[in-house]
Amino acid sequence: MWVEQEIRQQPEVAVRLIREGWEEARRIAEAVRRFQPALAVLAARGSSDNAARYGQYLLGAFTGLPAALATPSLFTFYRRPPRLDRAWVIGISQSGRSPDIVEVIQEARRQGGWTLAITNDPASPLAAAAHAVLPLCAGEERAVAATKTYTAQLIALALLAAAWTEDAAMREDLLRLPEAIARALDTEEAAREAAAFWRTAVHGVVIGRGFHYATAFEVALKLKELTYIVAEPYSSADFLHGPIALVEPGFPVFLIASGPTFHSEMESLAGMLRERKAHLTLCSEDPALLARADVGIPLPPVPEWLSPAVAVIPGQWFAVSLARWKGLDPDQPRGLRKITETR
Repeated sequence: MWVEQEIRQQPEVAVRLIREGWEEARRIAEAVRRFQPALAVLAARGSSDNAARYGQYLLGAFTGLPAALATPSLFTFYRRPPRLDRAWVIGISQSGRSPDIVEVIQEARRQGGWTLAITNDPASPLAAAAHAVLPLCAGEERAVAATKTYTAQLIALALLAAAWTEDAAMREDLLRLPEAIARALDTEEAAREAAAFWRTAVHGVVIGRGFHYATAFEVALKLKELTYIVAEPYSSADFLHGPIALVEPGFPVFLIASGPTFHSEMESLAGMLRERKAHLTLCSEDPALLARADVGIPLPPVPEWLSPAVAVIPGQWFAVSLARWKGLDPDQPRGLRKITETR
C-alpha cells in the first residue's frame, strides 16, 4: 500500500520541490561558480547512487565539469582519500545518515572542497557536514523501496543544472515537468501487462543509455528489491559488447528508449532483440519504437535532459506489479529496512 501511494505522490512532490527549491538551487549555483571547481564528485549509495549517475551526465553536460562517482571505501576503510580541494562534492542520501557518505563530505570539506548535501532530512548528519543543503521536500517516505525520494533527487540535480546555466528555457521545462510526471502515472496498466510475462522469470536485463543509464540501474534495483529477480542493468552500447549473447527466445528485456539522441541505436537494438525472439518491454514516446515491442509503454514527451524523472515511473509500476503477480508484498521486501547505514 505505501509504495503505490508514494508513487502517486510524485507529481505533488515535484511541484513542491521545484517551487521551494529553486531559490536555494540558484544560491548554491552562485556559490559554486565563485568557488570555481575543477570537477564535481557525487557520493551516494543505493537508489541515491543511481540518481548520482544521472548527475554525472547532467553536470557534465550543463556545467562543463568532469563529473565522477566517489569511492567511499577509499575514505572509510583504505584511509586514502583522493584530493578534493578543488572539487564540488555532492552527497546524495534520502536519510542523510549513511556514515560513508557523511565521511566523504566531511573529508572533502576538511580539504577545502565545496560540499553540498541533497537529502530529505535537513537535520541529518549529512546536512550538518556540508556547506549547503538542498532538501528534497518529499515528506516522509514509509515504503522501503525509494520512489518519490528518487525522483526528487533527480529533480534536485536538474534544479542545480538549470540554475547553473541561468537558462530561462530550462526553468520553463522544469515548471512543466510535474504535469508530465502526472501523465506518466497512467502507465500503470501497461506496466502490469508487461510484468505478467515476467512472473516465471528468474533473470532479465534492463537497458538504457545516456541520461537513462541511471534509469536502467534504478529499474533493475527495484526489480531486485521487490521481486527477487536477477535483473542486470546495461548501457545499450555495453550490452552489445558481449551480454547480448544471453538473448534466446523468451529472454526478458526491459528497454528505456526515450529521447532523440539514441533513437537510431535503440531502433537497431530493438530489431536485434526481435530477431532473437526476446520478450521486449519498451518505454518510449515514439510510436514507431513502441510498435517493435511485445508490450509498449508510451511515455509523455519531455526534454531529454528531464526524461529520467518521467521514464522511471513505468519501471516503478512494473516492479510493484511483478511483485503482486508473484504473490509478494512490495511493502515488505525480505531482508531490507528503510535506512541502511554502511561504511
